[in-house]
Amino acid sequence: MNRSFIARNPSVLWFLAFLGIFTLAVTLMAEATGTGFISTSFVKTLGKTLCLCLVAIAMDVVWGYCGILSLGHFAFFGIGGYAIGMWLMYARTETIVTDSMAAQVVPPSPQEVSDAIASQIFGVVGASEFPPIWAFAHSLQLQLLMVVLVPGLLALVFGWLAFRSRVTGVYLSILTQAMTLALSLYLFQNDSGLRGNNGLSGLQNIPGFESTPQSMVSMVFFWASALALALGYILFAWVVSGKMGSVIRAIRDDETRVRFLGYHVESYKLFVFTLTAVIAGIAGALYYPQAGIINPAEIAPIASIYLAVWVAIGGRGRLYGAVMGTVFVTLASSWFTGGGAPDINLGFYTIQWTDWWLVLLGLSFVAVTLFAPQGLGGLVDKIARKS
Repeated sequence: MNRSFIARNPSVLWFLAFLGIFTLAVTLMAEATGTGFISTSFVKTLGKTLCLCLVAIAMDVVWGYCGILSLGHFAFFGIGGYAIGMWLMYARTETIVTDSMAAQVVPPSPQEVSDAIASQIFGVVGASEFPPIWAFAHSLQLQLLMVVLVPGLLALVFGWLAFRSRVTGVYLSILTQAMTLALSLYLFQNDSGLRGNNGLSGLQNIPGFESTPQSMVSMVFFWASALALALGYILFAWVVSGKMGSVIRAIRDDETRVRFLGYHVESYKLFVFTLTAVIAGIAGALYYPQAGIINPAEIAPIASIYLAVWVAIGGRGRLYGAVMGTVFVTLASSWFTGGGAPDINLGFYTIQWTDWWLVLLGLSFVAVTLFAPQGLGGLVDKIARKS
C-alpha cells in the first residue's frame, strides 16, 4: 500500500505550521505591520536567516542525503545575489541619471543615458562602459532568469565533468572548493565586470518603491523569504522521499553497489547537485537585497565551509536539522558579534566576543561532533521517540 507524501514526511506539516506561526508572530510585532516590538533591522536579520535556512536545506540534500560534500554551494548563493544585484543597481542608477538629465534643454539620447549610467556604476573602478555580462541588466525578467540559469548551468557543467570522471570523496570536495576560490579571485579583479572588491551596493533601495518605508520593504522580503523556505522545504522533502530518496541515500552509503544494481548513479548525483545549486541561487537573490551589498568576499570558500558547519551542527540527513543549525548559528553570531553579548573582564584579559566568536563556533562544532554526532536534529528525534 502506497502511503501519501505527508504520511511519509510528517515533519513537513510540523515545519510548515511552525514557520507559519513564526511568520505571523513577526508580522504582528514588526514596525510596519504590528506593534513595533521588533525593529526593522531585526526583521531584516530574520529574513536573511530564512534565506540562509533555504541554502542550508539545499546543502543538506546534496551532502546529508546524497553524500556529496560540496564546499562550493555558497558560490551559487552569491551568483544569485549578483544576478539580481545587477538589475537593482542598473534600475536605481537609471532613475538617478534620468532625473538629473531632465532639466537639460535638449533631451538626452538613449545612448547618452546608457553612457551616464555606466559611468555612475563603473567609475569607481575606472571604467565607463558596460561589460558584456551586463547585457540584460536593464530587464528584471531576464535577470530573474539569470538567477536560475547561471547557477544551474555552472553546476550542470561542473557536475557533469566531475561525476562522469567518478571523482568522489575528499577529491570532489577539493574540486568544489577550488571552483569557489577561482570564482572569488576572479570577481576581486576590477575588470571582472562586477566592480571588483567594491561589489554591488545600495541593493536595499528597490526601484519603484522609493517612497515605501524600509520597514515595509523589509516585511515584504521577509514574507517572500518565508514563502521560498516553505516551498523549498516541500520540494526537497519530495525529492528525498519515495524511490528517488531511497536511491539517493543508497548512493551516499554505497555508491558502487548502487551502480552494480543498474542505476545510473551519475544522473542522480547530477540532478541533485544542479537542483540544489538553483535553489541556492534563488536564496541568494532574496538575501542580498535585504543585506544591501554583495562583494566577492561573500563567495570565498570559507562561506561554504560555514554552510557545512551549520548543517553538521543541525544534523545531516534531516531537513529540519539544517534549519535548526542555521538558525542557532546565525542568530548566535548576530548576538556575539553585534555587541549583544557583554565582554567578560578576567582582570588580566578581557574576552571580547567579536574576536572570540569563531573560536566559540569551532568549539561548538567539535562538541556536537563528539557528544551529539546526529546534531540538534538528532536530539529532537530522541525527544520525539520518548514522548
